[in-house]
Amino acid sequence: MTSTNAATVSVVVIAYNDAGLVGEAVTSALAQGPVVAEVVAVNDASSDDTARVLDELAALHPRVRVLHRTENSGGCGTPRNDGIAAATAPYLLFLDSDDVLPPGAADALVSAAREHKTPVTVGACVRRELPQHHDVPWVPDLYTPGDVIERPAQRTELVRDTLCVNKLYERAFLDEHAIRFPDGRFRYEDFVFTARVLAAEPRVAVIGDLVYVWHVRRGAAQVSISLDRKDVGNWASRIEAHRTASRILAESSPELGRACQVKFLEYDLRMYLREIGPDPEYRAAWWTMTREYLAGFADADIEAAGAHARWIVRVLRATATPPADLARLARFAAEPPRLEPPYATSADGMPVWSEELPVELDRLADLPTGALPVTVDARAAGASGLRLRVHDLYGRLAAAGPRTARPVFLPRSGGEPVRGAAVELRPAEDGDGWVCDVPFRLTPLADAGRRQGQRGMQAWGVQIGVECADGSSLSTSPRPLDGLLRRRALPSSRYGVLLAQPYRTAGGSLAVRLAPGAAGALSFVRNRLGRATARAKAKAGPTPG
Repeated sequence: MTSTNAATVSVVVIAYNDAGLVGEAVTSALAQGPVVAEVVAVNDASSDDTARVLDELAALHPRVRVLHRTENSGGCGTPRNDGIAAATAPYLLFLDSDDVLPPGAADALVSAAREHKTPVTVGACVRRELPQHHDVPWVPDLYTPGDVIERPAQRTELVRDTLCVNKLYERAFLDEHAIRFPDGRFRYEDFVFTARVLAAEPRVAVIGDLVYVWHVRRGAAQVSISLDRKDVGNWASRIEAHRTASRILAESSPELGRACQVKFLEYDLRMYLREIGPDPEYRAAWWTMTREYLAGFADADIEAAGAHARWIVRVLRATATPPADLARLARFAAEPPRLEPPYATSADGMPVWSEELPVELDRLADLPTGALPVTVDARAAGASGLRLRVHDLYGRLAAAGPRTARPVFLPRSGGEPVRGAAVELRPAEDGDGWVCDVPFRLTPLADAGRRQGQRGMQAWGVQIGVECADGSSLSTSPRPLDGLLRRRALPSSRYGVLLAQPYRTAGGSLAVRLAPGAAGALSFVRNRLGRATARAKAKAGPTPG
């Protein structure tokens, strides 16, 4: 490709037992053009063919240099540090062996760094779900393209971006401040490296170009550290990384330190809680570990967090053992959050978590309608309809006056949402919220999926938008109830047959798979077999290298 910049970038690629993917990563770095002076590939004592693949690439491409570690480091930090030490160019980019740099990434980053004279330059990153090729933007809306941030303490929300791979670093800046990754068996090393970068108070330039594609392979036999959360040790590692990062940031700036604590409560804590799983030993260990860590949080840090995170922390602090309604708490930690009934109140009429745990849900009255953790239930209504019940929440939703409910279908492989018709809500006869029946028109939905390029089986998330008489609105994912999660084979004049499988997502929300026609049905069967194989591999664990 044509580059406007001279050879100024060293791309550090780390690899361990990734012979099948590392070639694509290195090739994507070489394809950046002459702006990349060298690709420093660090083989962390792999036991597969990674060394051979890298050596063959080095023999073909003079810009590739390979470092072979004789002993596995146990983490990602040490090989990255080896790469930094070996790099010779004035700028550095980091690349993992299972990810890629999109075309033009290095050139765009270098141009901005030179224009603004910034030691750190950041661009856009997407998490690409494979094999669906569904791109999910990383920390969307955090950065504004064209911005130059003079000091991180002026933009404390930067602590939310813990990645090291979507940024270009000036080598002299890293050396001046002795910024390196933690060595050895340290998970989430990005957290600490990023904290050290922010603590050094660099000017940061922001570009809108896509500069990193983070591949997410949930069906892999050995998933990445960020996805491998079935072992409570992963949570312990994340806590330790956060503890270290928070201390580094607090020593540099009280504002950054507090923002780091709030980020943990609003993001890390909720993510792990909503995926907590059924294992009682894991639950007990996770609960104890989390309570011990939260005990060290300042009250002011907890008060600075959003209402949903604050309430979760208070429930955790209120009991030494997991509560009987832990599953309810996990669903409340989902995104969007749902606080499921029953709704208890204290003796003086204040909303509380439950009768067993009368933790006050403070400042509920201050939440706007769109931020209320409202629960919408969905049951089957006839052959192809949904019966919705919108629950009130301590009178807060009743004050807004719910009028209509509208289903919205979100393609889980990416694309445009499909909006259904708005249906009028009516008060439930039993006095518990509002109800309505909405059509679940599957053939038009399958048509929309095909127009958007979804071939074979389609997967759609379901959301319900509620419009209120006072002009406010909210959107949430419904929870599927009795009889809804049954596979149906529906006759279709267009497809012959349309298979529909409503299902419950990991967060407890309603979604649906559609398989139009014979090709769709075959795709449906293959998908089921693929998920079953992935579950079996995950249960068995990685095969010996």
